[in-house]
Amino acid sequence: MRIVLVGSGYVGLVSGACFAEFGIDVTCVDRDAAKIASLEAGVMPIYEPGLEDLVSRNVRAGRLAFSGDLPAAVAAASAVFIAVGTPTRRGDGHADLTYVFAAAREIAASLRGYTVIVTKSTVPVGTGRKVAAIIAEARPDLAEGRDFDVVSNPEFLREGSAITDFMHPDRVVIGLTDGSEAARAVMRELYRPLFLRDTPILFTGIETAELIKYAANSFLATKISFINEIADLCEKLGANVQEVATGIGLDGRIGKKFLHPGPGFGGSCFPKDCLALVRIGREAQSPLSIVEAVVSFNDARKRQMAERIIAACGGSVAGKRIALLGLTFKPNTDDMRESPSLVVVPLLREAGAEVVACDPEGIAEAKKLLPSITYAESASAAAEGADALVLLTEWNQFRALDWAEMKRRMRGHVVVDLRNIYRPDQMTAAGFAYHSIGRPS
Repeated sequence: MRIVLVGSGYVGLVSGACFAEFGIDVTCVDRDAAKIASLEAGVMPIYEPGLEDLVSRNVRAGRLAFSGDLPAAVAAASAVFIAVGTPTRRGDGHADLTYVFAAAREIAASLRGYTVIVTKSTVPVGTGRKVAAIIAEARPDLAEGRDFDVVSNPEFLREGSAITDFMHPDRVVIGLTDGSEAARAVMRELYRPLFLRDTPILFTGIETAELIKYAANSFLATKISFINEIADLCEKLGANVQEVATGIGLDGRIGKKFLHPGPGFGGSCFPKDCLALVRIGREAQSPLSIVEAVVSFNDARKRQMAERIIAACGGSVAGKRIALLGLTFKPNTDDMRESPSLVVVPLLREAGAEVVACDPEGIAEAKKLLPSITYAESASAAAEGADALVLLTEWNQFRALDWAEMKRRMRGHVVVDLRNIYRPDQMTAAGFAYHSIGRPS
């Protein structure tokens, strides 16, 4: 079987490489000629642990190729996955489907023989039907159900662990239009290795599959915001949020994941998916007040982190040097999208602080978005002459710092840990004025 991934960004590239690892012939297509050239040269456009080796191995095996020629690739494919971006549309918060619909039109012109068109991008409910309509309009000679079918197959990949998530998923969701048996057979064959491992494969209607992705991400975002609110309450009451999280997470109905307090969620999925689901609810005249509250709280949460840092520095950071550890929205990625640092850093700069930051993988992208700060190659270099040190992203490199050396390098002694990765007693014993989230000092 031969398949095509339209879009060679995060979702398309990881999914294409993983399908190739399953033994399927895969072509990743992209309009960006420079990206295709880089991929053919073995240079990854993103940082994802294990991806470079996975891509290299399957290219050498002849199962994975890259191309800018969409018509040729699609004409030979049994299934074509649309894996293009769906960014938040300015003004109304809805997902921008410009790239999805453009891809559908290009695919339609190139179809030869029965083909399954799969929306892998995160798209609002009803998009699959619109894609089918676009194809039918562009190619009146084709009939849905006979010459093509449209399927929703949302991705659930976490940056930093995407390959494991694809190879060993909690579930695979496949939404079919009108229960097409031909499309079901193609998708079953594509995911055959997972069927053999007894991975739950959920076949639904196409609208249901589209909604599952938004509902899942919004629920996880709600858990994050909930524990952040509980952390604030813990600080007022003298309780320990980590112990609270452990206590409630042991309840099997709740679970322990996504109960880690911090500076708010970011990334390419949770923020835009929550906004899109809010918009979907409003358009359906079924407002999602809980999700709306999560969006508002998370925006405010990031601003509050800057206020916490300023308060820890005695109420003013004017003329002070702040060492910032971590810039990406989470560890093990170079993704800066919606990262708390994009809110915290400008607010610190507006308050008069000099910011020196380091990040193991995110500096190249950060320099485009935060050009007014200084960048350091290591935590110790960032700490040189700093009045305060702030842990913003919990990279493993920052978990076992030599605090005696850090103290010698720093001018001040304030440490603000926004991820709760250090022990308060140890930090106090090391001579720091230590501040964390939702824990007694």
